[in-house]
Formats: sequence, C-alpha cells, structure tokens
Amino acid sequence: MNKKKQLTEEEITRQVAEAAARSKQRLEAEPRALAARYDKKSKRIVVDLSNNCTFMFPAEIGQGLSSATDSELAKVEIASGGYGLHWETLDADLTITGLLAGVFGTKKWMSELGRAGGSAISEAKAASSRANGTKGGRPRKSKIA
Repeated sequence: MNKKKQLTEEEITRQVAEAAARSKQRLEAEPRALAARYDKKSKRIVVDLSNNCTFMFPAEIGQGLSSATDSELAKVEIASGGYGLHWETLDADLTITGLLAGVFGTKKWMSELGRAGGSAISEAKAASSRANGTKGGRPRKSKIA
C-alpha cells in the first residue's frame, strides 16, 4: 500500500512562502510582456517589455504565424502573466523567454527555418557561386594525416 505523506500546516505555510519568494524574484529578474501588437507595415510582432525595452520579430518566423492574415496576427494577447504571447484564432503560443533567446517555435520548426534560410536565393549568393565557379568550384576538403 502506498501511503502519501501528510503535510503539516507549518510545512504548507513554509512552502507557500518559499513559492511566493521565488515568484517575486522571477518577476524582478525576467522581462515580461506589458503590451504586444502587430505592425502591418513592417509585418512584425512588437512586444513592449517590463525592462523598458521593445522586442520585434518578423511574424513569418513564429511557429503558427507564418500563414496568418494581418487581421489574425493583430489579435495577439499577453498570456501567462506576461511570460507568453497567444493567438486564440491561430491556436499559437510563444514564450517571451524563448523569443528573447531566438527560439521561435519547437526544435522541428527551428530546423525548418534554418533549412529554408540556407536554401534562400539572393543575388549575393548567386554572385558568390559564380565567383567560386571561375576558381574551379568549391575547394576539396584536405585530409589530415
């Protein structure tokens, strides 16, 4: 038989006080979203933070936001006490901590973003490729003995 440990009133009071202290410390240390909006002109999500900074990112790189319309993106809400952004109609959520760390979705989503960025075609990439072609192409990997 599995008996659960019964907490005393003192233990519960102590744990609640410790949790409140951790929460207060987190509120003071980590930036939270105070306001968020979609800027249609730049196609970016703009987030005003509790540390008096503003963070912006292109909506197309946020997981669940890439195919959204301007009106859907404009319905961004602050979630989880300022620690997240939420789009109800898109069923999309992003964390402020993740966004500030450059994480715009799951590992799979980030991998797809990287793959798409690597396959992008630009005049600079084409010119570089042409220049390398005149030199005989990509250099061979040297063998280390």
